[in-house]
Amino acid sequence: MEWRKCYLDVILVPLAMLISIGYHVWLWHKVRTQPHTTIVGINASGRRNWVNAMMKDNEKKNILAVQSLRNTIMGATLMATTSILLCSGLAAVISSTYSVKKPLNDAIYGAHGEFMVALKYVSLLTIFLFSFFCHSLSIGFINQVNILINTPQDPMSLVTPEYIFEILEKGFILNAVGNRLFYAGLPLLLWIFGPVMVFLCSLAMVPVLYNLDFVYTTGKGKMNVDQKEDYV
Repeated sequence: MEWRKCYLDVILVPLAMLISIGYHVWLWHKVRTQPHTTIVGINASGRRNWVNAMMKDNEKKNILAVQSLRNTIMGATLMATTSILLCSGLAAVISSTYSVKKPLNDAIYGAHGEFMVALKYVSLLTIFLFSFFCHSLSIGFINQVNILINTPQDPMSLVTPEYIFEILEKGFILNAVGNRLFYAGLPLLLWIFGPVMVFLCSLAMVPVLYNLDFVYTTGKGKMNVDQKEDYV
């Protein structure tokens, strides 16, 4: 019976991960080739216009720019704090002398040996650590934009709107990657209760993310999806 439970972990968990990775690879391809069909591409275009508008009329909009960036930093800080708190909790569970697998032996369907239990918690810890790392870098980049966006305009200056936009995009991309890693922790969290839950959760997340990542407009609001823009 134990080998059958382990077999489910070996098959269903990697399959669930491949579903999630495959979706995000396809999303990345769409962002690169048809950015105006995705929320990511449209938001990037809007941020480019926002940077130009803030720097063009900086004397009147400098406070607005700082406040907008501050709100983004606060969101990234919240996610980074949550990630590191979860990491601390998982580290405490892993290092605990109490065997966490004993209460779960009769409650889960899947392998629950010492190695598999350790693998589950270490995988969760790794995901949340990378999420914290991405959010921390995002905060650093956006803080740089917070300073540079208020620099005086000089034709000889290297701090151009395009340069600031590139830094801002790095910050937002890192923030988005950190959020997606955080979301990826949910199926892995359900792995504690068995590989079937991981697979079902991954299947359910794909249509949810699809509806959040893509834009549909018809009639008069139809968008030009053929226009390509290298926003990175």
